This record gives sequence, structure tokens and C-alpha cells, in this order.
Amino acid sequence: MPEACGFLNCLTMNLFDVYPLYPIEPVRGKGCYVYDAEGLEYLDMYGGHAVISIGHAHPHYVDAIARQVAALGFYSNSVENSLQKEFALRLGKVCGYEDYSFFMCNSGAEANENAIKLASFHSGKEKILAFSQAFHGRTSGAVAATDNPKIVSPFNRTANVEFVPLNDLVAVETKLKEGGFCAVLVEGIQGVAGIQMPTGDFLRGLRRLTTQYGVSLILDEIQSGYGRTGKFFAHQLAGIRPDIITVAKGIANGFPVGGVLIAPHFEAWHGMLGTTFGGNHLACAAALAVLDVIENEKLIENANEVGEYLLSELAKISGLKEVRGKGLMIGIELDKPVAELRRRLLFEKHIFTGGAGVSTLRLLPALSIGRKEADCFLKAFKDLINE
Repeated sequence: MPEACGFLNCLTMNLFDVYPLYPIEPVRGKGCYVYDAEGLEYLDMYGGHAVISIGHAHPHYVDAIARQVAALGFYSNSVENSLQKEFALRLGKVCGYEDYSFFMCNSGAEANENAIKLASFHSGKEKILAFSQAFHGRTSGAVAATDNPKIVSPFNRTANVEFVPLNDLVAVETKLKEGGFCAVLVEGIQGVAGIQMPTGDFLRGLRRLTTQYGVSLILDEIQSGYGRTGKFFAHQLAGIRPDIITVAKGIANGFPVGGVLIAPHFEAWHGMLGTTFGGNHLACAAALAVLDVIENEKLIENANEVGEYLLSELAKISGLKEVRGKGLMIGIELDKPVAELRRRLLFEKHIFTGGAGVSTLRLLPALSIGRKEADCFLKAFKDLINE
């Protein structure tokens, strides 16, 4: 028997240590703010990686989830679920893809897995063309299409994914001419890469080339979609229609939901795709509540207006290397590491922000953010930058 160190203590389960954590624990939230156990208020300019779309603890959202879980929280996809049909109908109308089909799952990575699988089933081909600095998730196929060797295990490495530079149509066509590709996979705006923008000409060129070579065009709108850019999807700024669109993050304001929008020319068969939890009753209630708030409170218009204000004000600040983005998806690149700036914003100014790479600060606030919160961030940011 172990000594005073304690036999039970020796057997205590710990969390697997994969996240670098700030020593702060939000315990409640309201709108664009979160609060710790002592009641200290923090302005949330990051939304938990663009997940909080309509604000923390929105009363309509809270009520919808509470009512649904009191009635029926879950049953499997072996029975009818009218909430799924209602959500697909509403989503199609709001985003402008009423003629597409919808498959529900649980996360962005899972949405991308199913999108890739669908494209491969459709064409009978196995290869994916992705882009430098891309991030599509951490599951097997999604991480293989992610341009970060550090998080790609030997098991995940595959010759079925190739990368070319973003905004390089010549490189894209050179690869597609080789044949064997089932899809081109691109983010509406590269988020983890630091808000790197595909140009409108590039996205229109991708649409032309994928059509020419019989390859599916998959738009990963997991971070850039759901109204964040001032359009429902970022690719709509370029006026294109992809074959497949993946969504997650802001779709349900923190409840784990993902989805795949699928063009009419894809044919479904039973068992082709599947999920245990995807599209459950509680998930649908959360997602429907988010659409209600986005429409009723005109949050896409607000994202465009407040986003343009932030971008224009940031552009006036001297000493920044570059400001990139659209709507409320903003990257601020400095000529030095941003880790210390983010730390000071958090601990001195009580503002949550995100990072991307070494030198880019990311802003992904709730779509409900107002000028008051934007000005609060701008003042704090300028105070620290100008020291």
C-alpha cells in the first residue's frame, strides 16, 4: 500500500494537457461580456473562436434550449425529426441556398470530413487540393488537408492531399490537369492562418477551373460563415456558388453543431453519411434560435456596419504592419509577436482577443457587438500600442 502520498491521490485522473490556458475562468456571460467568479467583467472580442454569434446567454436562445430539453433532448436518426426539416428549410431561405440539401453533424472537422467523403463518392476519385496555411480541423481527413505538419500524425499523412499557394490560379490549374482530384477545398477566409483573404478573382477562378475539370468545389465557411463577414457566407462576396459548403461554430452559439450544404447534383443513398448525435432535437432547437436572433436583430447587417467601423479605425493607427478582414473577422498584424499584447489586453484591460501565428491578433466578436464595445477595444488597443 502506498504511503502518505495517498493511494487515492496517486490514482486521481487529470486532464490531458494539450491546451495552454490563461489563469482565468469565465463562469457566466451576457451579450458581449463574460464574468469570472469574483464578478470581474471582460469584453469578449473573440467569441470563443468565432462560436458566440448572437452573444452570451441570449434570452431567446436560453428559453428555446430550456423548453426543448424539458420536452425531448435527444433521439437518434432512425426516426423522423421535424426540427431538422424546419431548420434546413429556414437555413436555405436565410442563406440563399434553398435548392441545396443539408446534412447535420456535430463540428466543423466532422462537416469537412463528410464533405470530402461526399466529393470522393460522387467522382470516384481520391485526391483533395488544399492551400498553404489552410486549417480544416483535427480529425483524420480534415487534419490531412490542414497545412500544419506539427498536428498531422504519421497515421494522418497521405498522398491524397496536395497543397498550392492561396490566390495562385496557375498552380491550381497545373495540379488539376494531372487528374485524380475529387475536390478543391478552400476557406472563405483563412482564419487560423491570420485572416488571409482569397481574392474575389481567385474564388471566381476556382469556380471556373473546378467546373472545367469536373472537380467539386468545397467552401469551408466554418469560421467565416454565418454572417460574420456581412454576408451569410464569405464566398458570396465573390458571387460564386460552390458545390458543397461546410458550417459550424456560430451555427448554434456554443452548442456543438456542424453541417454540410450540398448542391442538387449529388445523389444520396441510405448509409452514405451518418452520425449518432448530429441533428438531435436539442441541437436543432439551439440552431433555430440562433437563426431567429440573426434575422430579428439584423445581426448580419450589424456585423457589416460595426466591422467596417473597426477596420476603418484600425487603419488609422500607425505602426501596424497590416489590417486584414471583412465584417467581424479581423486580423491585426504587427511587426513583432503579439503574445504579450494579448496578455496585457486580457489582464490589464480585461479584453479577450485571439491570436494567429506569431504576430497577428484576431478579432471574432459576437455579431451583436455595438459601437460602444468597438470603441472600448480601440481605446485599450491604442493605449497599449502607443506606449
